[in-house]
Amino acid sequence: MRNDLGFDGGLTCAMECKDLDKAATWYEETLGFSLVYRVDELGWCELESPIARVNVGLSQVESPAVKGGATLTFGVADIEGARIALESRGVSFDGETVVYPGMVSLATFYDLDGNKLMLYRDLSEQG
Repeated sequence: MRNDLGFDGGLTCAMECKDLDKAATWYEETLGFSLVYRVDELGWCELESPIARVNVGLSQVESPAVKGGATLTFGVADIEGARIALESRGVSFDGETVVYPGMVSLATFYDLDGNKLMLYRDLSEQG
């Protein structure tokens, strides 16, 4: 299996929810996940699953669109390098890479069927 994209082993499954409090509580109480952090101004929280480096991120929205299911969000060490590698293979991205300083960089792309996927680079440990 090739790994020239620099995958770092992290996987966050991002999902929409109508009520962040209820959804986070359900994941904690029903599945045994642990709250990692919460950013209320973004309507976002992230929960750690019992599987090493596999988390679920919950995004509060008015009307969750669940038609496509979860968006698999792959952690990479170099988001721009991974993006360039994927673009060179004909992968289509949705706009520019979005950067939330001190938090994360995100790049959304699509598979051949139009399923939304993402790359992320954790910026929380950068000075």
